[in-house]
Amino acid sequence: MLKEIQKRIENRERLSMDEAVWLFTQADIHSLGELAHAIRTEKNGDKVYVVKNRHVNPTNICAYHCTFCSFRKDPGEDGAYLYKPDEIVSKLKKENLDGLSEIHVVGGMPEVELAPYEYYLEIVKALKEAFPKACIKAYTAVEVKWFSDITGKSYERVLMDLMQAGVEMLPGGGAEIFDWEVRRRICPEKVNGDEWLEIHRTAHKLGLKSNATMLYGHIEEPHHKADHLLRLFDLQEETGGFLAFIPLAYHPENNRLRREFFTTGSSDLRHLAAARIILHNFPHVKAYWVEFGLSLAQVMLSWGADDLDGTIIEEHIYHDAGAKTPQGVTISYLVRLIEEAGFKAVLRDALYNEVEVEKGVVGTQRLSQTT
Repeated sequence: MLKEIQKRIENRERLSMDEAVWLFTQADIHSLGELAHAIRTEKNGDKVYVVKNRHVNPTNICAYHCTFCSFRKDPGEDGAYLYKPDEIVSKLKKENLDGLSEIHVVGGMPEVELAPYEYYLEIVKALKEAFPKACIKAYTAVEVKWFSDITGKSYERVLMDLMQAGVEMLPGGGAEIFDWEVRRRICPEKVNGDEWLEIHRTAHKLGLKSNATMLYGHIEEPHHKADHLLRLFDLQEETGGFLAFIPLAYHPENNRLRREFFTTGSSDLRHLAAARIILHNFPHVKAYWVEFGLSLAQVMLSWGADDLDGTIIEEHIYHDAGAKTPQGVTISYLVRLIEEAGFKAVLRDALYNEVEVEKGVVGTQRLSQTT
């Protein structure tokens, strides 16, 4: 079947459901890696992208109760927090954020009495004023749906408000698994699969680029994953608005889903490669080192990934679920990982524009420059 899949990819055709399921269930894992690597090479050569970015989680208080989530808190619960916009900016200004290209903003959704709609807009405005050169990548489709629900505004109107405040891109979180058979058991309260896709469709029509994700390694079956990725493929064919796909491995600690094990390295490589093959119309696939660890993320560069994300600096969602990775790393260290794996490190902004670096140097490591 691999030859038929290769032919489809050469012809820029959508894989069938059976072919997509086969990638998760029967395909030889080394052959998967070879094909995924060929696709990433055809699209991006030997480049691997990194970004100087900062994650911001304004609050962990949330009205939803997703069973896989280890991040959420109830109001008044030990460890619950809700930062004011000026507190967020003040914290970031104390850090060494020279050359910051991206601020990634996602978090919980407290009841409106604690955090009205204007709160989220003010965060974006405050960050954009304080860091005008950084792209504000803010609020998942889950949050956009929440904003629509609490205001009565359409998705389009909410997205236009966010753009006016300073949002320049949407993150891909909240997709989980689109199929309701799974979604009703892990996140029944929040945006459903069709709504997630519609919000990103609307964003793309307004000129906002976005990313996409899939959460695997919990209760889903191969056909659920195949369906999820094929729906993403279809929307990308329609709009061309997705920049990157990020596979997200479920972490089992401190949540109510009560799965015992973390995903294995072999499984993570299979999911990455299968996604790169199915989503051959996506420009980029990311190895998000926070969840996989830096060593496995480095290996993933030969299994279909062409992006290592970035400096991150502070991350809570995966670490609350048991991730043992650092809170942040330097660009120089990411460049070392890339170059040791035999690739060329390229500093990018949030929209994958290559960022020119003075004298081609960040720290002690070389980076390619724009020409």
